[in-house]
Order: sequence, then structure tokens, then C-alpha cells
Amino acid sequence: MPHLYDPKLLQGQTAIVTGSGRNLGQGIALAFAAAGANIVLNGSKNMAALEETAHELEKLGVQAMPVIADVSKSDQVNAMVEKTLARFGRVDIAVSNVGLRLHQPLCDITDDDWRRVMETSLHSAFYLARAVLPSMRERRYGRIIHISGRDGFFTMPNRAHGVTAKAGMHSLAKAIAVEFGEFGITANTIAPGLMDTERDLTHYPDFKEMVERRLKSIPLHRQGTSDDIGQTCLFLAHPTSYISGQLIQANGAEYVY
Repeated sequence: MPHLYDPKLLQGQTAIVTGSGRNLGQGIALAFAAAGANIVLNGSKNMAALEETAHELEKLGVQAMPVIADVSKSDQVNAMVEKTLARFGRVDIAVSNVGLRLHQPLCDITDDDWRRVMETSLHSAFYLARAVLPSMRERRYGRIIHISGRDGFFTMPNRAHGVTAKAGMHSLAKAIAVEFGEFGITANTIAPGLMDTERDLTHYPDFKEMVERRLKSIPLHRQGTSDDIGQTCLFLAHPTSYISGQLIQANGAEYVY
């Protein structure tokens, strides 16, 4: 898919994209790099995947810095942002793109299960925002984007912890938008629909049948891709964007409201 903007749109800017070694995060990083931004790639374990993605980004003429950090831990998020500022001197865009999708009946969710999902999906978004906002406020510019999910807004059974965390991510984005708008900072949420990405099918034994069933209800008759989400992030990261505090359902019109 051709990119929406020219390679100088984000030139000189720096973007942090969590969970960017593969899938949606990788697509987001590629979209920003194609628009000229330097990229901080993040994952919790797989440095090889981050380095491979960094190599691809550098072919586009930008700098890429892979950082291993567990973003459910505030100290590791703070350290990642400090490394970013030390190398690039700025953070213009921060994308929170991590999540944990457990399928459990509500009454079977343990305290640890609940805490783990919240820490991975919601707390990580808060930690990243809290770490980047001071420097964004000082420079009076910033773009914060949360990658949530459709089930945070079209609730599914056996996902009480996941849907609560994803809905909370959007509430957090709205709070940031209102509190920091006067400093030229926007914050928005993207809820991807059915995505054609690699995934752990442990909790999806009927995945193929589910995809076939849902495709019938998607007017565009296809799954979304990491590039689709990358382009949506690029749209929200535009330097002159007036969009803030909003939720974009990137779902091919599977749900319209």
C-alpha cells in the first residue's frame, strides 16, 4: 500500500513504538520511518526481531534504536524513555501497542490473572504517557496513540479483564487529550478490527472458522493489515492534526456507530 504522506512529513521527529518487533507494532514503525521519523523499537524479550526490524527501517534513511524493556514495569519504561532522550533529544510520538488476551470466564479470573492483564495492557500505556509527557509539554508538542481493540467497545464474553483494560486505554487517552491539549499534545485511540497478523492460537481453537464467519460481516471483505494500522497512526501523528481524544475503529465497517 502506498504511504499517505511524503518522506519528509515527520523528518527530525522521534517515535517510540512499543511491541514493535512484529505485527501491528512493526507496521506502525515502518509507516513512521517512511515519513522520516527516527524510531525507538521495543520488545520484552526478542532482540533479534527488533534488530531485524531496525535494519529494515534504516534502509529508509532513518535511525532506529531497539530497546528491550518490559513495559508493564514503570522503571523499565522510564529507562527506555531516558535512553531515547539521551540519543535523540526528543520524543514526538509515543505509541502504546501491547496487550494480553486471556480467555477466561469471569469467575475463574484470579487476582494474578487480572493484575497481569491490567499491567500489560493498561498500566503500560499509563507508564509510557507519564514518562514522555514532561518533555512533550516542555516542547509544546506531542502525539500519543493507544492501540486498543474492538472488544473494549463491543464486549465479548470470557474477556472481562481484557475488555476493561482496553476500554481504560481510551479513557486514559481522553484524559491526556483534555489535560495536555493546551501544550500542543494530542492523544487518541485506535481499535483494530479483524487483523491478518501472526498470533498465538492457544486460545483460538476455532480461529479459521471464526475468520471465515466474520469476513462475511465485514463490508470490505478482507482482514486488516499492519500497514492499515500504520497508516492510521500516521494520520493521527500528522503535525497539524486537530484530532484528539477520539477513538478510531479501524475495522472495515464491521461495526458502525
